[in-house]
Amino acid sequence: MLPRRALARLDAWFDKLYGWKYNPLYQSGTIAVLMLVVLIVTGLYLLLYYRIGAPYASVVRIQDQVWAGRWIRALHRYASDAAVLAIGVHAVRMFLRGRSWGPRTLAWLSGLALLGLFFFLAVTGFVMVWDVQGRLLAMEGARLLDALPIFSEPVSRAFSGERAMPAAFFFLNYFLHIALPLGVALFLYLHVSRLARVKLLPPRKLTWTVVGVLVLVAIVRPAPLPPEADPSVIAHQVPVDWFFAFWVPVTQALPAGAAWLLAGVLTAILVTTPLWSRPRATERPEPSTLEERQCTGCTQCSVDCPYEAITMVSRSDGRAGLVASVDPDLCVSCGICAGSCAPMSIGPPGRTGRDQLQRVRRFLDEWEPRADRVVLIPCSRGAGDVGHLDEFEGALVYPVECIGSLHTSVVEFLVRGGAGGVLVAACPERDCWNREGTKWARQRLFEDREAELQERVDRARVAFVEAGAGERGSLAAHVREFTTAIRRLIPPEPESSVEIDLDCDRPPASSVLGSGEAGP
Repeated sequence: MLPRRALARLDAWFDKLYGWKYNPLYQSGTIAVLMLVVLIVTGLYLLLYYRIGAPYASVVRIQDQVWAGRWIRALHRYASDAAVLAIGVHAVRMFLRGRSWGPRTLAWLSGLALLGLFFFLAVTGFVMVWDVQGRLLAMEGARLLDALPIFSEPVSRAFSGERAMPAAFFFLNYFLHIALPLGVALFLYLHVSRLARVKLLPPRKLTWTVVGVLVLVAIVRPAPLPPEADPSVIAHQVPVDWFFAFWVPVTQALPAGAAWLLAGVLTAILVTTPLWSRPRATERPEPSTLEERQCTGCTQCSVDCPYEAITMVSRSDGRAGLVASVDPDLCVSCGICAGSCAPMSIGPPGRTGRDQLQRVRRFLDEWEPRADRVVLIPCSRGAGDVGHLDEFEGALVYPVECIGSLHTSVVEFLVRGGAGGVLVAACPERDCWNREGTKWARQRLFEDREAELQERVDRARVAFVEAGAGERGSLAAHVREFTTAIRRLIPPEPESSVEIDLDCDRPPASSVLGSGEAGP
């Protein structure tokens, strides 16, 4: 898909500039929240000097404050532009990555509501200034409202200049500009309510960098203040903020009814995105399931789930203790639970730990790895987009849907089964398709997080790298470097039969890998 490839190349370019940890494209959602914080802080200062009875004069007074008001007003203005840009980037990324349907529907719809509220909030702010741009926005909005059978008399009459603008109009804008942030907070809560361990703000360095750049721009280039709105003067050229007033030239060229129809169609397309963007029923991944008999109640799958889709409940098989329970309405089938389960009792159908061991057994039977050759395990959605290949830079390719779903027993089986080394290639941690898959996988391999890679596996033969879908060149360099390092090692003693055991208390398994069964 061309847009996804373009996004991958753009991500790779920004990774080179900033590194994956501080790539602003990966942080578009948190940057939007940061801008909201900046807007609240600067807005509180501006409201101290704003007067409903003299809106434009009070803004002029703010603009005349060289040491404070002028750059704070500019920062408020530029932060609003940056916020809508960040929201737009975030929405496009989520759509292109298929995160707009199923369990993510609530996040998509609440995100649209956030965008609408934020947009209307910004428009009220421009109207509050009551310059020529604010009057233009108010007049065009009034013209559109007059087409609806709501008011007893045309709203646009208030802007005809026959009488002074009513104070109630400015009070209404003032009230909405203060009250709407409460709605933003509510929908922001809904937006992240189905996520575990939510991070609302970017990393500290990126936070201060973004804020610092905006402050510098606000000081060097203060926000312009157009002439005051005057109904007796026809403004032939009105400067507009294209982030929030882009719609005015479009609606002005259309009858009010046609403008409402266009807005309705666009809104319907966005709101129904969870319906028309979802895959066909036969292609939708199934939610995780649990084999209760094998579950030890360790809670690790519940802790690791990025979407809070797994809870611990009382057992139904007559034994004491708790057992994991998957909510299919919340599960996105990421498979991270499969990688966290030592007894391999949970995971999406066909991708549990047991299924993974069956698959790796077939892989070894088919390819017969050698001690001087590497097996590359890439995320099929990232990692240089090499998941569809059989070989890459001399390494055998063993793709997985998400690195977070990879059970460490697969890595152990590959190393003990004859591979010289295993290179696990994940998406950048800040851009993991399933939020925390990269982080959990690294900790399971090298930091003893359950289900950890066993100590008997030579860590010199296991490596972990991060690469986006557009970073094939970087991944190639890592593969070549790791292959060179592996060939310098003393070849391991071959094992005639590999068995994978589990270091936890559970009901006895019927078999172990190496006896021809699915594994423990």
